[in-house]
Amino acid sequence: MSVTPTSTSRFRGTAVLVGGVCLALALAACGSQLDPDDVRGVGATTDTSAVGQPTTTDPGGAPVAVDDGTAVDPSAGEVPGTDTSGDQPGAGDDVTAPDSGDAPDTGDAPDTGDNAADGGAEAGTCDGFANGPGITDSEITVANASDISGPVPGIFESARLGARAYVAYFNSTSDICGRKLKLLELDSRADAGADQQAYAKACSDSFAVVGSMSAFDSGGANTAAACGIPDIRSTTVNPERVKCGTCFAAQAVNPGLVPSAWPSYMVKTHKVATDSAALLYINAGAAPINAAAFKSGYTKSGWNIKYFTGIDVAEFNFTSYVQQMKDKGIKLVYYIGPFQNTVKLQQAMAQQGFEPDVYVQDSTIYDNDYLSQAGDLAKDDFVYTNIALFDDTSNKEMQLYRAWLDQVSPGANPNFYGVFAWSAARLFVEQATKLGGKLTRATLVDALKKVTNWTANDLHAPQDVGGKTTGKCHAVIQYTGSAWKKVSPGDYLCGSLVSTGS
Repeated sequence: MSVTPTSTSRFRGTAVLVGGVCLALALAACGSQLDPDDVRGVGATTDTSAVGQPTTTDPGGAPVAVDDGTAVDPSAGEVPGTDTSGDQPGAGDDVTAPDSGDAPDTGDAPDTGDNAADGGAEAGTCDGFANGPGITDSEITVANASDISGPVPGIFESARLGARAYVAYFNSTSDICGRKLKLLELDSRADAGADQQAYAKACSDSFAVVGSMSAFDSGGANTAAACGIPDIRSTTVNPERVKCGTCFAAQAVNPGLVPSAWPSYMVKTHKVATDSAALLYINAGAAPINAAAFKSGYTKSGWNIKYFTGIDVAEFNFTSYVQQMKDKGIKLVYYIGPFQNTVKLQQAMAQQGFEPDVYVQDSTIYDNDYLSQAGDLAKDDFVYTNIALFDDTSNKEMQLYRAWLDQVSPGANPNFYGVFAWSAARLFVEQATKLGGKLTRATLVDALKKVTNWTANDLHAPQDVGGKTTGKCHAVIQYTGSAWKKVSPGDYLCGSLVSTGS
């Protein structure tokens, strides 16, 4: 299906920037003081029925032990490795997914080949394999440090669950030189200091970090680089993380490079709207700097941005912003922020009878939680995305992700961040399997530098992991009122990267 260029049809679309760079704006909002009514009920889904210890379930139905790890309270001056009482933020949970139990039904997902747990990689000889940080004779511990607690509880729990799901999948069929994986779960709390503390613990207690997602990932960058730990994140947000020599991401990002494909597509299909565009963003963290970069990049791609403004994190009345857009004749609205505030903006627009031709937002709204809150306001929203559609039954890797996600957290919604966390865990496994007995932190980092066309078996568009360069390809999807449908041609729209000077 294609979008016919028009200046009269009403498209309250949401173009999702999934190229990673745009996420910095939305993610920066995670540290904001959001309205409690908006975030109520968005907490973590870990089962804490066991006294003092959360539990989960392996694919065969048996409980997976989740042992309380070391709690780290930066304000108390505690040092990683020191036990504290209670369930303090930053505590690490060791999750060992057992190798027993049947794999979930994923249609026709093979146990061998590309979709196998080891990616069908040719395993390196295990001769010379030596234990080291996070490695014992029976286990390799990998950590995940994501924002779980904080102003928006559970905001990036999907990244933790994505990593947990892949560990469960891998342990059900595979091992690396006789060793199963163990997941150390850490909470970065949407706080740079907590991110640093989490990585201090990861450095001492794990071999590598996979699938992490934090709005303030700058905090642990120097810590990760100093201890040499391989860090394969779901997505990188801040420039400090990009500069970290041992840090990579399944969704590669360079904040100074903005993809041209999707904004150019909007110019082609909605020329009148892109000639009168507004870009609004949450005024927090890295958002202002990145918003300026997007403004530069989209302008070079043909947009005329007539209204450019930040919205304070404590602002819940969007009336004045809507009036400004009405006064300026805005026809395309591109908002960058958490979906809770998206709903408030859209409500204000509806209340004032403001109906732009196009409504655009990043991938944070490609989420059932947004749809449940937005209701009819979500209809006709556009999203530009670099992942396969969640309901694409022809994509075996997406089937695997969703099936194993449901195993480790029954009923959990698939999520963009979870997709890339799964991808990050797969990337770790495939590279570690190939290295075999040569596996060390240093050799893994060197191997990751050579990964330039990573798709996790077509789970997402190609990513230059080693080059840390923003992806060039995206698809544009639209919410019809009942489902998300792709409206751009082919699998993805691919173009050049625009330098923003950031």
